[in-house]
Amino acid sequence: MLFRLMKRLFFCIALTLVCSTFYAQKKEISQAKTYIKSGKNLDKAEQLMMKLLTDSANQQNLKIHATLTEALRAQYEQSNEKMYLRQKVDTASVFELALRMFQAHETLDTLDAQPDEKGRVKIKYRSKNAAYLNKYRRNLFNGGAWFIRKQNFERGYTFMRNYLSCGRQPLFSSYNYQPDSVAAYWALFCGYKLNCPSKTLRHADLAKRDSTHLENTLQYLSETYLQLNDTAKYVSTLHEGFLRYKLSPYFFTHLIDFYGGVHRYNSALDIADQALEVCPHNELFLLAKSNTLLNMGHYGDCISVCDSIIARNDSAADAYYNAGAAWMNKAFELEKTAMKENRRVKQQQEFYRKAQPYMEKYRALRPENKDKWASALYNIYLNLNLGRQFEEIDALLRK
Repeated sequence: MLFRLMKRLFFCIALTLVCSTFYAQKKEISQAKTYIKSGKNLDKAEQLMMKLLTDSANQQNLKIHATLTEALRAQYEQSNEKMYLRQKVDTASVFELALRMFQAHETLDTLDAQPDEKGRVKIKYRSKNAAYLNKYRRNLFNGGAWFIRKQNFERGYTFMRNYLSCGRQPLFSSYNYQPDSVAAYWALFCGYKLNCPSKTLRHADLAKRDSTHLENTLQYLSETYLQLNDTAKYVSTLHEGFLRYKLSPYFFTHLIDFYGGVHRYNSALDIADQALEVCPHNELFLLAKSNTLLNMGHYGDCISVCDSIIARNDSAADAYYNAGAAWMNKAFELEKTAMKENRRVKQQQEFYRKAQPYMEKYRALRPENKDKWASALYNIYLNLNLGRQFEEIDALLRK
């Protein structure tokens, strides 16, 4: 008997709580609708609905979500009217409002498309809401662009991603939005600026369709793959950029540096030659070729390339250094030969004499690069028995 009484008491308490919750919910929805109808306190109407949605029991309630979208639409229309009348408005707040409005409508549409207890789907709001939002969809892109100009890349990314996602939302299925490669590029750009590889790569395929920004896109992608230690994609992206933009220093120098770093000098030389086919007298390309030839031990070819650079630019410091280093290396190479000593020493001195003016010119052009020219000149002066010059360099090296 006592058990039945307790059970009945708990049931009454539970029923009372449900009823009180229902009436409180109904009251707040009614209050929000009053705010919306009056056109005043619209932010409070939004807050009332958001407060209700913090309760997990309310999150599937279509009436609450529908009322929230009404509150947001009313706020957005008021803001647009103020902008039209050239009244003062907070631009960031207007864009944020647009984003909340789209997100709220998408959530409502998802719930509206759920089957009922009999498995039936009766979509009530989609057509009308899609038609309304379609007029303002571009403002998501505009909001993203505005935040990017303000260097707020986190918000810029959020807006661009939401703009792009409209094409995948069932809410807009009747509009057949075409993929926007420009928006994808700006989303990728924000991800790159945020140093977030996942955001950078999320829209990469679409961003690569934007020919206007493709050079930048490939650069950002290559740096992202390098950050991820994905060497294969890093190199393939550099190659893609180089094939499209052979005059771009970025792709050329990074490929040369990569192949030089892994001692694939033939590949580096091939890149240099491809670039020189497009621009035969480009100093950067010629210097890279001279560096590669120097590393390959093709000293005569290296010197020829350096001399061709110097003939056009007598201030090209690196060309002097590479030519001087090539002559010195030719002298070092003689140590490995079976020549008679007198003949070998004579030939080495000839090579050092050839190296001397190049290294001295490099010193004059780059006095701050003592770590490169000092030891080279030390060897040259020592082997040529140039006492005064040797003593000066020896003193410098002792400091």
